[in-house]
Amino acid sequence: MQLVSREHIEISSDVRSGKPCIVNTRIAVEDVAVMHLKLGYSLLEIAGKYDLSLASVYAAMAYYFDHRDEIDRRTAEENELVEVLKQNHPSRLQEKLRQLRNE
Repeated sequence: MQLVSREHIEISSDVRSGKPCIVNTRIAVEDVAVMHLKLGYSLLEIAGKYDLSLASVYAAMAYYFDHRDEIDRRTAEENELVEVLKQNHPSRLQEKLRQLRNE
């Protein structure tokens, strides 16, 4: 395990595929960034919702801004993979719902 922030952020190959996470959790730095920047949660709300220290949430955002290009690139690649998988393996549930709507 690689400790990135002395107290708050760690990278472990066996947790979330090696994504930087808040220590002793499976909450990735990118999760905190998405909740804050895209979903509009305050850092205090995130800390409270997931029982995290406010310092660890701030550390996650600091880490995100220090490594933004790398994290955003990895997230975009994962999103592209998900879209390819969706196209190649359509959801049976969605197909069934479409059939029911057309009946």
